[in-house]
Amino acid sequence: MNTSRKSTFFLAILTVVLFSFFTTNRSDKYFEIAKNLDIFATLFKEINAYYVDEINPSKFMREGIDAMLDNLDPYTNYIPEDEIEDYRTQMTGQYGGIGAIIGTKNNKPMILMPYEGFPAHKSGLMIGDEIVAVDGIDVSKKSTTDISKLLKGQAGTEVRVTIRRVGVADKFDIILKREKIKIENVPYYGMIDSKIGYIKLSEFTANASKDVKNALISLKEKGASSIILDLRDNPGGLLQEAINISNIFIHKDKPIVSTKGKTSSWNKVYYATNAPTDTEIPIAVLTSSRSASASEIVSGVIQDYDRGVIIGQRTFGKGLVQATHQLSYNAQLKITVAKYYTPSGRCIQAIDYSKKNEDGDATKIPDSLRNSFKTKNGRTVYDGGGITPDIEVTKKNLHPIVSSLLSKNLIFDYASLYVSKNKTIKPARLFEISDAEYNDFINFLKDKDYDYTTKVESTIAELEKHSKTEKYYDGIKDQIESLKKQVSHNKEKDLITFKDEIKVQLKQEIVSRYYLQKGLIEATFDTDEDILAAVNILKNKDEFNRILTASNK
Repeated sequence: MNTSRKSTFFLAILTVVLFSFFTTNRSDKYFEIAKNLDIFATLFKEINAYYVDEINPSKFMREGIDAMLDNLDPYTNYIPEDEIEDYRTQMTGQYGGIGAIIGTKNNKPMILMPYEGFPAHKSGLMIGDEIVAVDGIDVSKKSTTDISKLLKGQAGTEVRVTIRRVGVADKFDIILKREKIKIENVPYYGMIDSKIGYIKLSEFTANASKDVKNALISLKEKGASSIILDLRDNPGGLLQEAINISNIFIHKDKPIVSTKGKTSSWNKVYYATNAPTDTEIPIAVLTSSRSASASEIVSGVIQDYDRGVIIGQRTFGKGLVQATHQLSYNAQLKITVAKYYTPSGRCIQAIDYSKKNEDGDATKIPDSLRNSFKTKNGRTVYDGGGITPDIEVTKKNLHPIVSSLLSKNLIFDYASLYVSKNKTIKPARLFEISDAEYNDFINFLKDKDYDYTTKVESTIAELEKHSKTEKYYDGIKDQIESLKKQVSHNKEKDLITFKDEIKVQLKQEIVSRYYLQKGLIEATFDTDEDILAAVNILKNKDEFNRILTASNK
């Protein structure tokens, strides 16, 4: 259909819509809608007919739609037909492909994590493998998104991936047969020690509650008398799965979450409808600033019923519910339809998208305007800003040398070299970087650039700059130069001073190469500040119970 006919067809459809508006409802509101639709269609037609250069109608319309939706919230999105599959993957965790996370390191597309048991892993693809080509197509300058599309496809079809690997002289091809990939909701569960079980929940796609339940039952059979549920960095997902996961720990018929929207159909209360798995086992829930939506429902339920202790950082604060509506030509609209409320009655939405500042940005709800609510035991909790942990853990900042080694991918590159020379290592929880291996790492760095500026050096530089601007420099020049000499960092010295911090990062990167995501999680047990705090509180029953009493707040 040519552009002119498309415009005519569009106007014909619009005429029907306008007629419907005028004949079914003549209120001022609907008149304004109809009037502006008419203006929009006329404008579109005139631009299409008279603009000096050719326009792409689909792209032009998409930009207009996106700009319009930008005035609402980040979660209300237009999904055209060609993006439906990606959206379905987000919701279900399923797609046809090779089963690997890909990304960019040193400006090269690489395998960052093969999923255990799927084609990439079974075929021998490794973290650090550079992707040179896919089915003969050079991907060196393609985006991660474009490469991902080339790797995905119908289950059962083959794809040829050309790889360059550290320690192997020539690039080589691997033929993989695509499979239906299901991203695990629970990528790991295991015992921290003989009594404390750990469950990592990273997704809220279909069957997440079943996965958590099975993990809990298995851990109890192994002797777990308390549980750490890790929701850190979990962005959320299906509302029903959040309800069902909460139900695992909460008595049947208890309200889990309520929603309130513009239409009465979204004014609902969702209850625990199943028999719980365990309503007594002590729980520590780990949260971070990137725990959102469904993660906040679960952590909010656990907190409101005083069912467990929340540990970590305040959550993201996404208390908005989305639903998808079918549009013409197989497109969809994901639209915010309601806000959700935890059992105590609080909405933890942190940003008010209906109010914008002078720059047009949505405003955060200030702590001074947050309302208080009561948990089952009478503890005070607040709305308007995510779930505040019962035990807040302040993350230690990495020293600049550690940040530099990570950002310049030198720890990543060394791990690739290490793997090429070592076929096996000890189990993840037993593996440690020896002093000899650390010295080898130092030698590896000798011809590498990893310079950095410490915060103290930056502060002195700012002092020097401002003293010159304000004409004080001549009087304090000697002191500034003396300070520079005293704090001037020595890279070789810092490699020794911050050896323990660097070893932690090396250990995790190397372990991930041999034991993938599960090994990477286990490698953090002895150094992860949130996990250590959770272990400490679960071993101290008196303190655990004290936190959950009204007198604590």
